[in-house]
Amino acid sequence: MAYVIVSTCESCGECVEVCPTESIYNIKDNAAWPTHYINPETCIDCGACVAVCPTESIYYEDDVPAEYEADIEKNEAFYAEGPGADLI
Repeated sequence: MAYVIVSTCESCGECVEVCPTESIYNIKDNAAWPTHYINPETCIDCGACVAVCPTESIYYEDDVPAEYEADIEKNEAFYAEGPGADLI
């Protein structure tokens, strides 16, 4: 996994618009999966999403602040067992 969107995401969608590989997903109006998630299989580590995030909610996995480390697991779960499992 390269980049992770943490729980401060407000789902504005600017990251989705700039992603050249269409690796960012959101399941609208789903309380179990409230933010956007980056597909670790298709992300090319370009950082375009980081540059446009107005809430500064996107971090390289190794740089995720300690208080948001659970969001790394949430992103992984989205693609392993959640709605994103069908996208990989």
